[in-house]
Amino acid sequence: MFLRRAALAGTRLVRTRSGRAGWLDGAAGAAASGMESNTSSSLENLATAPVNQIQETISNNCVVIFSKTSCSYCTMAKKLFHDMNVNYKVVELDLLEYGNQFQDALYKMTGERTVPRIFVNGTFIGGATDTHRLHKEGKLLPLVHQCYLKKSKRKEFQ
Repeated sequence: MFLRRAALAGTRLVRTRSGRAGWLDGAAGAAASGMESNTSSSLENLATAPVNQIQETISNNCVVIFSKTSCSYCTMAKKLFHDMNVNYKVVELDLLEYGNQFQDALYKMTGERTVPRIFVNGTFIGGATDTHRLHKEGKLLPLVHQCYLKKSKRKEFQ
């Protein structure tokens, strides 16, 4: 039963800056589908699936905010990027069926369970306070622009 529910959770709902819903696809669906013959291997893949999905989301977006809808610090961080007119991807952990697993994975990756967990240009920059500090120091926008420059160069070569 657990594997069946986990297989259904292979696609995750996320929200973008515009508030539209989108899907976060990743390895969880394949890992949890029960297609593997070794049960312990399947369970190990389930444990790593959130990390893989997080890494995929981070690599596909210049700015990613792992958030909770009820968190005032998350709202503050989203407002900062909105006010800077920067596109960002928001993953609302409290709206995900397996949001706690994602939060555990973020803890392993960043050393903290708190939200928001903010990544810019593939790098963890901290929470809302850290992000505001970078902005006040004039360092946040250059990080974002580096990512957009990198992405536009990749498109030129494709």
